[in-house]
Amino acid sequence: MDFAAEDLRDRVRDFLSSHDHAATDRLEFLRARFDAGLAWISFPVGLGGLGAPRALQPVVDGEFGAVGAPNNEPLRIGIGLGMAAPTILRHGTEEQRRRWLRPLWTGEEVWCQLFSEPGAGSDLAALGTRAVRDGDDWVVNGQKVWTSLAHEARWAILIARTDPTVPKHQGITYFAADMTAPGVEVRPLRQITGESEFNEVFLTDVRIPDAHRIGDVGDGWRVAQTTLMNERVAIGGGAVPREAGMIGVVARTWRDRPDLRTPGQQDTLIRLWVAAEAGRLAAQRLREQLAIGQPGAEGSAVKFAYSRLNQEISGFELELLGEEGLRYEDYSMRRPSIVEWERRSPGYRYLRAKGNSIEGGTSEILANIIAERVLGLPSEIRVDKDLPWKDLPR
Repeated sequence: MDFAAEDLRDRVRDFLSSHDHAATDRLEFLRARFDAGLAWISFPVGLGGLGAPRALQPVVDGEFGAVGAPNNEPLRIGIGLGMAAPTILRHGTEEQRRRWLRPLWTGEEVWCQLFSEPGAGSDLAALGTRAVRDGDDWVVNGQKVWTSLAHEARWAILIARTDPTVPKHQGITYFAADMTAPGVEVRPLRQITGESEFNEVFLTDVRIPDAHRIGDVGDGWRVAQTTLMNERVAIGGGAVPREAGMIGVVARTWRDRPDLRTPGQQDTLIRLWVAAEAGRLAAQRLREQLAIGQPGAEGSAVKFAYSRLNQEISGFELELLGEEGLRYEDYSMRRPSIVEWERRSPGYRYLRAKGNSIEGGTSEILANIIAERVLGLPSEIRVDKDLPWKDLPR
């Protein structure tokens, strides 16, 4: 079926005429919106969508937003929306899609990501968390780290080693893990900002039903690529207007506080503004490509540029503010669900931006991906690529 923007507006208006958002329970309203195919419209019918072009999603969201209808708090459930859902849709069974996608989109069930480990961060394929088959279950033991929202999550996307006798990129299997299961322990990791967005997660004899395996046994690395490519687009490629994000904060300060300006800073601000606008347009182009397919390695370039630019802009903000920028807000321990950095102090923004080049894939690894998969340059020499995982030095 062909879709036009006006067709979707009519569908939303028809839906709103029979579902009064002001008189309906928020959760029931979101469930009804999902069932009507007006959640993520590019998903199949019956799974929250209409099979419509992804590029038309803003049309639907705009119609709901214009009347003040409740949304699903996308920042709070970003890992589910941006990483778990595309992976489940592409690699999950029909039963898994119907079990997980609806409560994921409505926000009833928060998701987190159990990928990185203390000894397998940048080299994710070196992970050592083990999953051993026991009848209809898998028994999982290991440790994961840098896990956002683990303290609130109901489910986790998890990769674990199921065969140590084959090379490291093989023998990995992908699961959905119940974060409330016995043996799951979540501990906060305090960051340089004073807060704890991240956690470390210990898995001790955690049982995962084979029915919660996503993809084939041993095919976890390929399945995880879907997650990782979507993650990088979610971090660096979101739809934003001109002067959104960090550059908008600094530009407003520049306009509102002429007393702060010193010679030479205008040239720096203009350079950063142009780079931010170029990055925004590149992300927009990437989203248009996504509308007709799966994300590719180009998402790594967007995330790479976003991280570097965000750090440079936050540093410029401190230089612009001088002594004011050195003041820091409350350093007490908090465990936030959402990082609303625009409302925070310049000092917080500067410190928080340091994590941008680590989360979602380190900049060094992304540079390798860009070189090899986008530019077609020779691969780095990897002497351990064909060795069984069990024989790798630790």
